[in-house]
Amino acid sequence: MTPSGSGRRTRVRRLATSELTPADASAIRSLLEDAFGTDEDERFTDDDWNHAVGGVHFVLDLDGALIAHASVVERRLQIGDRPVRTGYVEAVATAPGHQGAGYGSMLMANVATWIATHFELGALGTGRHSFYERLGWQRWRGPSSVRAPDGTHRTPDEDGFILVLATPASPTLDLTEPISCDWRPGDVW
Repeated sequence: MTPSGSGRRTRVRRLATSELTPADASAIRSLLEDAFGTDEDERFTDDDWNHAVGGVHFVLDLDGALIAHASVVERRLQIGDRPVRTGYVEAVATAPGHQGAGYGSMLMANVATWIATHFELGALGTGRHSFYERLGWQRWRGPSSVRAPDGTHRTPDEDGFILVLATPASPTLDLTEPISCDWRPGDVW
């Protein structure tokens, strides 16, 4: 049964990046580009795609057609001075014609279960707080930084836009502590 109760058939597939066929990768990339739009600040870029690969992809099909995607890649975040093995969520999108029907929530429930069984923490960067917060994610309130080859640098534009999901393996979390990530091209968070 689908979230909207229409009786249509849904299926969530979980695939490592190495298991994606060229058709899968093309369909996912097309979905992401459509969902993020063409606005210069919001559009889905090559860096965004590079951040989304190398982990596990969650794909939701509706009656055999791909309509939603999220990926989880491993990153090492630091909370204070403590490294935390993190399932970082990237490239979350639902096809524009299917948004608001519960498909994104269904997909993210699968993502949360995966993170809870494989990582110490889940994390993501977003401006869509209410969607994730109602699914159990919490807003990080402490200062954020990036660990770059030339040292640690504050990322104040990201403060308040990082959300975390505690898992059974999470250390005790103080959401006001400093949090940092390793540097990467494009958006570091």
